[in-house]
Amino acid sequence: MVQVDVFWSYALGASFASAAARQLRKTDKPFESKFFSYTMVFLACIFGPSGIYLLWQFPHWETMQVASTWGDLPAWLVVVFSVTNITQGILGFFVSYLFIRKGRFYAAHLQVFIGYFFMFFILIYGWDGSGWQRFLYDPTVNNGVLWTPGTHMGLDFITSNVALTLYGMGVILVPALVIPMVRWIRMGAYIDPDVRHQDVPAPISLAIFIGIAIFCVNLGSAGAAAILCWLVGKVTGVGIGIIVGLPLFLALAWFLLLRENMPGYKVYRRIFIQEPVK
Repeated sequence: MVQVDVFWSYALGASFASAAARQLRKTDKPFESKFFSYTMVFLACIFGPSGIYLLWQFPHWETMQVASTWGDLPAWLVVVFSVTNITQGILGFFVSYLFIRKGRFYAAHLQVFIGYFFMFFILIYGWDGSGWQRFLYDPTVNNGVLWTPGTHMGLDFITSNVALTLYGMGVILVPALVIPMVRWIRMGAYIDPDVRHQDVPAPISLAIFIGIAIFCVNLGSAGAAAILCWLVGKVTGVGIGIIVGLPLFLALAWFLLLRENMPGYKVYRRIFIQEPVK
């Protein structure tokens, strides 16, 4: 969706860089690496086109029910959306690389958390608490009736035209994302003399923990943040709810979830295996 893809793209770029952390740590030319080349191909040939297709086919859903047809979309918005789907991925890759060069693998992986967290938060909360309702509504299976506040399809959304399109895209996108990440993490661990071979996770184990990081740590955090913002907003109003609730949650998340030896840290630790020996 237009409002979330900039964060998703950032998370994707950071994911690829973090997966190749041990290989990238020694290079001062990250943009000449095969890892960046693959990232660019993924963004330009898979992720970017998928967003453009959704925007054209389902402009109402892709804009979180703000636009009802193509005519509502200014040309500059479409161009910016198309470009940022790639540039934000480059930014995520580069920021993660900067942490990798300093030997701070966990900080690089936190860029993945940041991208996915804000992506999921907008999907769930949006800007007015109705993000999840906007997400779970497809006018193409409701006789073209546009979304109105308080309207959603619930579980019926899983058989909607939008959902079926997403499933088809996922068949291509998910393997193209996860398989290289798993291969690069394992390859980097095997060439690191400070990592014992028996400590390198099996491919399926790594894939599972990547899924746990995305859908439990990141999505779960975004859901909890949305609830906190909603509760604060009930007292103070929607705007203040976000201004107060979001920073408060992020502070709590750091101390209770993401700090060293906290649950979120342990999940990411299983992915990056260990910080490099200084």
